[in-house]
Amino acid sequence: MTVVHPIARAWISTGGTGARNYDEFADDAEITEIIRANADSALAIEMPHRAPESLGRSFLDALPDAVARLSQQKADGSYAAAEGVVALYRIGEPDRPDEAAYGIFAMVDTDQISTSADEPGLVIRNEDVFIEKVRERVALADATRHLLSPVLLLQTGAGERLHAALRLAADAAGAPAVTDIDHVGRTHAVWVVTGELAAELAVVAGAGELVVADGNHRSLAAQTGGLSRFLAVITTPQSVEIQPYHRLVTESTVSPDELVDRLTAAGAVVTEAAAPVGIPPQGTIHVYGRQRAFAVRLPTAGAGAESIVDGMDHAAVERSLLRDALGLDPGDKRIVYVGGDYPPEWLTGEVDAGRADLAILIAPVTVEEFVAVNLARLKMPRKSTWFTPKARGGLVLADLTAE
Repeated sequence: MTVVHPIARAWISTGGTGARNYDEFADDAEITEIIRANADSALAIEMPHRAPESLGRSFLDALPDAVARLSQQKADGSYAAAEGVVALYRIGEPDRPDEAAYGIFAMVDTDQISTSADEPGLVIRNEDVFIEKVRERVALADATRHLLSPVLLLQTGAGERLHAALRLAADAAGAPAVTDIDHVGRTHAVWVVTGELAAELAVVAGAGELVVADGNHRSLAAQTGGLSRFLAVITTPQSVEIQPYHRLVTESTVSPDELVDRLTAAGAVVTEAAAPVGIPPQGTIHVYGRQRAFAVRLPTAGAGAESIVDGMDHAAVERSLLRDALGLDPGDKRIVYVGGDYPPEWLTGEVDAGRADLAILIAPVTVEEFVAVNLARLKMPRKSTWFTPKARGGLVLADLTAE
């Protein structure tokens, strides 16, 4: 018996609704501009308070607008209904046409989510979350009765078999139901699959442990909101890479000199770094602040470290730099988490422009580290893995009234 199932009633985009997921942006103003340029973007439903006409309103106050937009789009043909389906998903790289990523949109049993070794389940969630974001996702699902963005799950037990099956099915599927071009030129294609093939692909997709690669908040929202199943794209190890995940501090609580003194006193090795700074090697971070740059080897977790996670760069930044040196809780609004779509020069440019005080550049987590942490059933440091390519929101919706 598989934990992966066809979508009882899916709504498939007919074009123009696809969007980056709501949490991929370092600046909320980018969301507003995307909605301004394309009112059909799924972001207008997922982030209704960021729509140009709703600025200044809270997320909850803007939820009726989200409900109205989705209802209108279903009525005007922006989405087409499909019953009892899975959706093949292929992402083509513009410069590597022979290295496509593959996945499958489907529903996954929520009661299979496991967050520790003593909690049974085939879906492993491995990262801390921000509870405010979870509450927003619960409220959105309650209001719209639809899921617009999938949780990205990595199939660890049957990845090669799933990759081959999805590639074969996509090659034989003919013209896709919808295609969409993302912000870096990747082509996202979706095919609707029903019947015996849909059931077979669901079985293969659920044939091993599924690790949450992206969508920790959405998976917890499914649990918190009491959903029996959640929308997912199940992909393969061959289809993804891990990019860096950096931080901006918009308002530093200490001067650069005092920061250096605090880090040094705590056991860090701090040296001046030549600008422009880039992505550092593992074990070192780069800190950039208003024309000054430092290479910092943060102190280790020490003899009392509880796990391999404590020794990771992102954990050291959270522990020694943010908490101890700057006095900031990781959930502080003055910390902006910036994923791999934004290059180092974008972060340093935010500092030079006065929109941030510090840019903290961190080496990417390796796939081997990610796998090791999951095999140990531990949690990754929050916002430490930026998987690419990411599934688009707004291409395949799950209608919760039919589940």
